[in-house]
Amino acid sequence: MTQDTDKIALVTGASRGLGAACAERLTAHGYHIVALARTTGALEELDDRIQAKGGSATLVPVDLSNDDAMRQICRSIFERWGKLELMVHAAIHAAPLCPASHIDAKDLEKSLTGNVTATAQLISNTEPLLKAAKGQAVFFNDPVKSKRFHATYGLTKAAQMRLARSWQDEAQASGITVHILEPAPMPTATRARFYPGEDRAALTPCAEEAERLLTPLL
Repeated sequence: MTQDTDKIALVTGASRGLGAACAERLTAHGYHIVALARTTGALEELDDRIQAKGGSATLVPVDLSNDDAMRQICRSIFERWGKLELMVHAAIHAAPLCPASHIDAKDLEKSLTGNVTATAQLISNTEPLLKAAKGQAVFFNDPVKSKRFHATYGLTKAAQMRLARSWQDEAQASGITVHILEPAPMPTATRARFYPGEDRAALTPCAEEAERLLTPLL
């Protein structure tokens, strides 16, 4: 159980990849992790690793695009802790690669919902909690090295970054600091889908990137 004085970090996409690595890194800095992801089993594995390090987490298996659920989660955070020191948004929906002329309407809709609408709702739902702690929010930019076949992912990621940059300028007045960070290429499942056959040994481990990116903020 956490105490009222604990630092609270909400991490989306926490079940694997950079999100999971960020959750574990924050544990080492004394944060209680509210870990959001859709995969219950992977969240439980994350919880085991966090507990093995002496940390604690609240697991929230939820689809980030479910605004009603996210409102309730943020309300619960307010009722229990009254604030949020840090929000790390690592969740992303990566649609299948295809030519721009062959974009599937359902893939586009799902990408817009997962990467744009859900991000806008996340900002709205967490802003009061972050404001209460004069907290920080973290987003991750992803400049795709190949423009071919990345239209659906690229345009929704760019829109997500536009949202983040607008909030970055606006939130200063309320004491919230918004960071937009750029990770090095990592051996994530999403990248494996984009670049099959790539030498994964040449990529930077997620744990190393989490440490590099987050340490200056903590």
